[in-house]
Parts: sequence; C-alpha cells; structure tokens
Amino acid sequence: MRLATFNLLHGRSLHDDLVDPDRLTTAVKALDADILALQEVDRDQSRSGNLDLTAIAARALSAPEHRFAAAVVGTPGETFRPLRHDDDGHGEPCYGIGLISRHPVRTWQVTRLKPAPVRSPIYISGPGGGLLLLRDEPRVVLAAVLDTPHGPLTVAATHLSFVPGWNAHQLRRVVRALRALPAPRILLGDLNLPAGPARLLTGWQPLGRHPTYPAANPRVQLDHILADRHGLDRLPPVTAVHTPRSTISDHRPLVVDLG
Repeated sequence: MRLATFNLLHGRSLHDDLVDPDRLTTAVKALDADILALQEVDRDQSRSGNLDLTAIAARALSAPEHRFAAAVVGTPGETFRPLRHDDDGHGEPCYGIGLISRHPVRTWQVTRLKPAPVRSPIYISGPGGGLLLLRDEPRVVLAAVLDTPHGPLTVAATHLSFVPGWNAHQLRRVVRALRALPAPRILLGDLNLPAGPARLLTGWQPLGRHPTYPAANPRVQLDHILADRHGLDRLPPVTAVHTPRSTISDHRPLVVDLG
C-alpha cells in the first residue's frame, strides 16, 4: 500500500507559472499512490482554469473515492471568506484540501480549524512574491475510514497554519478529533512544522523522514505522514520512502510504501 502527501501549489509550475491539467495528471500519475492527500487545492478558481484539481488527480490514479474539502471561498492572500457549517461553497471559487483513495470509504468526516488571530510574514515563491505579511485563513481536516486489505484504516489530510505556535495548537486539535475514529490512524499533510516538533506534539510515529521544501533543494520537512502508535502494530512495515522531483509545486511529495 502506497501513501503520499503533496502540496500542489494549486497545480502551478515554478518554471512557467502556469497550471496545466495534463501536467498535473502526469505528476500525480507518477506517484501511483493508493491513498493521496493534497494541499493548496483549487476548485473553480480562475487562476487554475476553473478546474476541480482533486477530481483530476483522482482520475490520474484511477481512484474511485475522492473528496475535496474547502477551507475558504475565494483566494487566500486576496479576498476570501470562511465556510459556514451549512455552506460547501459550490458555485464559487474555493481553496482547500483533497483526499483520494483506491480503497472503499466507509465514512467521511470534516473538522474545521480557526485561523490565527494575527497576521504573520510568509515567503511567497514566484513572480510578485517575496516576504509578505499575510492574514491567516481557516483550515480544514478531511478524514476517511477506509476498507483496506489490511483491515479498517483511518486516514486524514490537512494543511495547517503558517503562523508559528498556532500550527502547534491546530495539530493538537487534529489529534483529538482523529482519536474519535477507528485505529489504526494515519495523518498526511503539510503541517508547516519540522519533523521533530510534529512528532513531539502528536506522539505519533513518522513513517517517512525526508526534507520536502523547497522543491529545488529541500532543506526542511514540512510534509508528513504520521501514524498513531495506538494500532501501529496492525499496519504493514515501511519498505520505502521517496521524495521525488515533480514538474509542479514548490514542495516535493512525500511517498511512503507499506508492504
């Protein structure tokens, strides 16, 4: 079973600053993941051709199960609003995360996380980028309970705040939410935290330890696949860890094989 997490940068390539659905398809197909968590995902955004990036990625993997969870309506760094509990943002440009599975899904669960109350500096790559003082946006956790050849498995995707300290607060909240779902449990995503703090804050076992950011010359691991120690003995052992180069994004995907 292959797990992967990939911050897509909404499918944009740093080489030409374009979003090409064929290039996205090729990049995702190369991962050949059975379970794929996606971050910085657009749906109906003009900057990415009004595409549903999660659906494109699911087709690339021939995966029958997929879901997009919007964190905001609008465009982060520009104009956006949070989603209400009775609001899924359909018909409007949305930004969030995706979770894709080749295994059947028993149940889905969405948990919403509040944004940091302060602005914080962040480095934005590409033209017009640089160090900018940005307002944080709400975040979301998308979890699924899967039927796998190894038994039931809870997997969750998220993308935490870039604001130091607030991302730690969010990560603790994520762990509490996932503990209500069946073990074994795996969290995949861009946590905006290095490997050491991510492990200490959760108490969960990293399944792969490799730098993932920045893509050209990775120096820090922001993208993680963590397994709750409760039920860890029911998972197959890790047989390989990869952070392959991709034609899109400023992150490298993190790929973990269990076998």
